[in-house]
Parts: sequence; C-alpha cells; structure tokens
Amino acid sequence: MAKAAVKKFGVVTGGRRSNAALKAAANPSLAEPLAVAETPAQAETTQAKDYFVERNGVKFAGTHLLVELWGAKNLGDLAITDQMLRDSTTEAGATLLHVHLHHFGPGAGLSGVAVLAESHISIHTWPERGYAALDIFMCGACDPYKAIPIIKRAFEPTTVQLSEQKRGVMA
Repeated sequence: MAKAAVKKFGVVTGGRRSNAALKAAANPSLAEPLAVAETPAQAETTQAKDYFVERNGVKFAGTHLLVELWGAKNLGDLAITDQMLRDSTTEAGATLLHVHLHHFGPGAGLSGVAVLAESHISIHTWPERGYAALDIFMCGACDPYKAIPIIKRAFEPTTVQLSEQKRGVMA
C-alpha cells in the first residue's frame, strides 16, 4: 500500500533531478548510464549543479512566498484551481511533476498542491469566508512572483497579502 501511495503522489526524493533521471525513475528501462569519474582527481572536480539563487549579493536556496487572498471568488472550484496551479507553474518557469486536489464537499473548501521539480505551490481555501492561503516555494531560475497575476485572475480577490522569505540564506 505504501509503495502505491508513493507512486501515486509522484514523490521525488534525493533533491533535484534532471529530466533523464525523472524519466528513469518512472521507467527504469529508459535509464541513461551515469558518468563515473575514473580517478580521485576527476572526482574532486565533478560537482552537482548548484540551484541556489544569488540576488543583490545574497545567496540562498529559494524564494518562499506566503500569499493570502481575502474577498476571493471560485475558491471551491476544482477546475479553476487546477488550471491556476498549472498556469502559475508555467508562468514561473517551473517544471510540473504532479497536481493533487482534494475537495471537502459541496460548498466547502479544497486543498491542493502542485509538486514541482523546483519545489511546490499549495493552496487551502475557505469559500465561506472568501479566504485562501497559498504557499509558493521555488528555487533556481524560477520566479514565484510571476504566479501572482494568475492567482489574482483565477480568484479575483479584493485584498492580497504577500510575505517573502529567503530560504537557506548562506551567511
């Protein structure tokens, strides 16, 4: 049962993977051979790509936005929420791995997540209050701020509150 849940939700462990690694994880017969350094000197110079961000002289893992919508519409609509997650991912320059949405019943809210190669976008809604909480974390060249106009277009909030955290700041 646990193995099926892992496959169903598309969990990727071990950090960021290339497209080839993602394909290999989904279908081992497509796996490409990994390059192996032949000498210790070569091994020392072989490094994984660093997906940390550097902005204004600060190096950090990624940008984490907390977005709150007030006076919002369409907060119980699965189709609108699904499309918002997909469009936000594309606009931000991220790679979509999986979308999972759960509706809590007629007239009730929903929760959802878009799992990205670069992290995630999640949403929790309270339609009866016109409120939604979104959590957007992206690393590398992705720009989570580009998702905000798409979110606003989907839910038409009267007020948007936004806070930013830089995650993994290197001192």
